[in-house]
Amino acid sequence: MSRVYNFSAGPAVLPEEVLKEAAEEMLDYKGTGMSVMEMSHRSKAFEEIITEAEQDLRDLMNIPDNYRVLFLQGGASQQFAMIPMNLMKNRVADYIVTGQWAKKAAKEAEKYGKVNRIASSEDKTFSYIPDCSDLPVSEDADYVYICENNTIYGTKFKELPNTKGKTLVADVSSCFLSEPVDVTKYGIIYGGVQKNIGPAGVVIVIIREDLITEDVLPGTPTMLTYKTHADAKSLYNTPPAYGIYICGKVFKWIKAQGGLEAMKVRNEKKAKVLYDYLDQSRLFKGTVVPKDRSLMNVPFVTGDADLDAKFVKEAKAAGLENLKGHRTVGGMRASIYNAMPYEGVVALVDFMKKFEEENL
Repeated sequence: MSRVYNFSAGPAVLPEEVLKEAAEEMLDYKGTGMSVMEMSHRSKAFEEIITEAEQDLRDLMNIPDNYRVLFLQGGASQQFAMIPMNLMKNRVADYIVTGQWAKKAAKEAEKYGKVNRIASSEDKTFSYIPDCSDLPVSEDADYVYICENNTIYGTKFKELPNTKGKTLVADVSSCFLSEPVDVTKYGIIYGGVQKNIGPAGVVIVIIREDLITEDVLPGTPTMLTYKTHADAKSLYNTPPAYGIYICGKVFKWIKAQGGLEAMKVRNEKKAKVLYDYLDQSRLFKGTVVPKDRSLMNVPFVTGDADLDAKFVKEAKAAGLENLKGHRTVGGMRASIYNAMPYEGVVALVDFMKKFEEENL
């Protein structure tokens, strides 16, 4: 069985070189005589793995010294609660709702304080990013929250919102390491790794040190306090060790490709192939306002549910997997993360052209 082109939104495609390397080390990691899956998280070998992974991530993102990198569990969804528990000193936060995940995060935060939804694109099925240059940011807000790239809807903030001096918190799960980023513009930048970086089970939180305090909401569990994990260097309890090991390999792979600048160029080139075709296709239509299009997630439709289903089925038979769109958008979605090769996108577009000819 040859490998398919996997357009899954997550868990998603990983670099083949990384998978091969992991396979070679599966039974014996660097002469330890055991797999990383089996080794103690307190061992010297694992300490080197996690330390090196953090350093490589710092190098890739130019993370300043006053930010901590935490490798945590619970996925991005657990951060929906952890953020207000740790940051909501005034019990007020502003949320910009541009998709399902920001909507869920806002709802979760309501358990801990007042949530102001200061902008939303729900009126048009989250198909655009609202103008965030002059928002009614609350004077007493502890932070402003965004989901920077919306996996389901295929939108991306090209400019960060003007938070008027308030701390910006961003979920970057589906655009993590896809392009250069200025970490200093955020108080917290976090994401689940299962889209662009590694296997499901790890969430990486990059947090400014002044936000790590013991002054958290009453009743906050020890495990949901950032200080717990920062003080223990992500080793307070047994971490998702194998997941972190794969993330570390992916960081090295990105470095070898030329870092985030090179990733951005690659990703723009791949996305252009698909968007250029969608813009001239008579059968397929992209669902996102062009200026807000994501480089990572590309939803598209034919306008006919039966035809969409036929497309997904025939694409699968042609080795193009996981193209079914999210139920809230319908149609199809191609997730073209860092590890999706250019050839994969070309193969998809070639298949779409053929399908268009046969079904128009």
